[in-house]
Amino acid sequence: MDVRDSNGTVLSAGDSVTIIKDLKVKGSSVTLKRGTVIKNIRLGEGDEAVEGNSDKVKGLRLNPAFLKKV
Repeated sequence: MDVRDSNGTVLSAGDSVTIIKDLKVKGSSVTLKRGTVIKNIRLGEGDEAVEGNSDKVKGLRLNPAFLKKV
């Protein structure tokens, strides 16, 4: 199964992506701002197929529709 970002580019494990929309993190008061870089992503399954870490939050699961490959 191919995981594609908001532009339709295929993502692979180890890529870096940026967030294209401000996102609130469930279970935390942190908001990830647009332009935040998530490095060294891992791919999973389901709607939240991308896993990674940011400076503020560790263990994020993100929907690829809100990401753009760097």
